[in-house]
Amino acid sequence: MLRTKPVDQIVTEAGHGTGGTGGARMRRSLGLWQLTALSIGASLGTGIFVVLGESVPLAGPAVVVSFVLAGVTALLSALSYAEMAGAVPVAGSSYSYVYATVGEFAGWLCGWCLLLEYGVSVAAVAVGWGQYVADVVHAVTGLLLPAWTVQPPGSGGVLNLPAALVVAGAALLLVRGAQESAAVNAAMVVVKLVVLALFCAVALTAFRAGNLTPFAPLGVAGATAAASRLFFSYIGFDAASTAGEEARDPRRDLPRAIVLSLVVITAIYCLVALAAVGAREWTWFDGVEVALVDILREVTGQTWVGVLFSLGALVSIASVVLTVLYGQTRILFSMARDGLAPAVFGRLDRRGVPVLNTVIVGGAVAVLAALVPLGALADATSIGSLAAFALVNVSVVVLRRARPDLPRTFRVPLFPFTPLLGAAMCVLLALNLGTGTWIAFGAWTLVGVAVYLAHGRHRSRLERPAGAGTERAR
Repeated sequence: MLRTKPVDQIVTEAGHGTGGTGGARMRRSLGLWQLTALSIGASLGTGIFVVLGESVPLAGPAVVVSFVLAGVTALLSALSYAEMAGAVPVAGSSYSYVYATVGEFAGWLCGWCLLLEYGVSVAAVAVGWGQYVADVVHAVTGLLLPAWTVQPPGSGGVLNLPAALVVAGAALLLVRGAQESAAVNAAMVVVKLVVLALFCAVALTAFRAGNLTPFAPLGVAGATAAASRLFFSYIGFDAASTAGEEARDPRRDLPRAIVLSLVVITAIYCLVALAAVGAREWTWFDGVEVALVDILREVTGQTWVGVLFSLGALVSIASVVLTVLYGQTRILFSMARDGLAPAVFGRLDRRGVPVLNTVIVGGAVAVLAALVPLGALADATSIGSLAAFALVNVSVVVLRRARPDLPRTFRVPLFPFTPLLGAAMCVLLALNLGTGTWIAFGAWTLVGVAVYLAHGRHRSRLERPAGAGTERAR
C-alpha cells in the first residue's frame, strides 16, 4: 500500500516505453495554445452560466469575494500542479503525482476522487446545458419542453434528455481523436469569451452601486459557503495536466498552460459576477435558473439578445463537457496501465485513442446527467476536487524532499509555505460543504478502499515479479 512507482519509470512508460495495455501509444499533437484552451474550456462554463444563480443567494453581492476565495485556493493548488506537471508529464494528472510520491494506496484514493470529480462534474455541466436548451426552445418557439424530458427525478421530471445527449455527443467527438477534439474546443472557447464579453457590456449599462449594499448580507459564513460550491467552477485547470502524453513539449507547456488559464478564468469569473450583482439586487437571483439570460432580456427589452446569449452558452457549456470528459478518460487510461483499473480502460486503437474507455465513461456519465439534480452534483464535484488538490499539494512537498535532483521546469514559489497553505485552504472549503455531501463522500471513499483491497493491490503492475524497478516507501 505504501509502495511508490518510480518517477523515471512513469515518465519512460509515457514517453518512450509502453503505452496502453496493448502496447500502442498516444500521439503528441497538442501545443501551448491547445493546452491552455483545453484548460479554459474545461473550466469556463456552468460555474458562471448556471451555478452563479445558485450561489448569489448564499453570499449576496459578496459572491464576487467567493469567486476570489475559490480562485485563490485553486491558484495555490495550480502552482503545485504546474510543478508536478513539469516534473512528471504524464496522462494521470494528480493520480500519477500522488502514486509517485505518497504511495500506491494514496494514489488509488486520489484517482478514485478524480473519478468523482471529473465524472460527476461532466454530469453537472450537462444538467446546466439542458436548462439552456429548454430556455432557447421556449424563446424561439414559445413551447415549453415537457418537464419529464428536461428535469431529473426529484425535480419534477423523469430524465434530463438534453444533458444525456450532450454527453453522448462529446464522447463521439473524443472517439475521433485528441487533435480533432482540441480544434473544436478551441473554437468553442472563442465563442464563450465573446458571449461573456457581450453580457458584461450589456449588464454594466444597468450597474447600480446600491445593488451591492449590503455587500455581505449573510456574513463571512455565507461567502465561504458560496466559495465551497463555486470551487467546482475551477476544477478544469487541471484538465491540461491529463494531456501530458499528448502534449508536444509537456515539461515546458503544461506548467504555462495551467497557470495562464487559471489567471484568465478567475478574472473573467469576477468581472461577470460583479456585472451581474451590480445589475440586479441579490434577492432577485433566488430560484432563477438562467440568471444571466434573464438579466440581458430585462436590461435590453429584447428577446433575441437572450436567445443569442443562450446559444453561446450552449456552445460554451458543451466545451466543458468535452474537455472534462477527455480528462476523465485519460486518468482511467493511466490507472489501467498501472493495473489498478480494468484493462479495458487502457486499450488504444491503432490511432492511439482509448475508444472503449471513452464509450464506457460517456455512457455512464450520460446516465448520471439524466438522473441526478444539479445542486447535488456540484457539491459532490467540489469535495472530490478538494480532496485531490490537497493530495497534490502534499505530493509537491514529498517529491521535493525525495527527489531534489529531478528536473523541474517550474517551481512553486515560497516553498513549502505555498503548497501547505494550498492544502489547508482545500480542507477549509471542504469543511463548509453540507453533511449530506460528506456522508456521500465517505461512502464513496469506503467503496474505493474496498475496490482497491479486492482488486487493485493484487493486479497492480508493481505487485508482479516483473516489476523489478519497484520502490518501497522507506
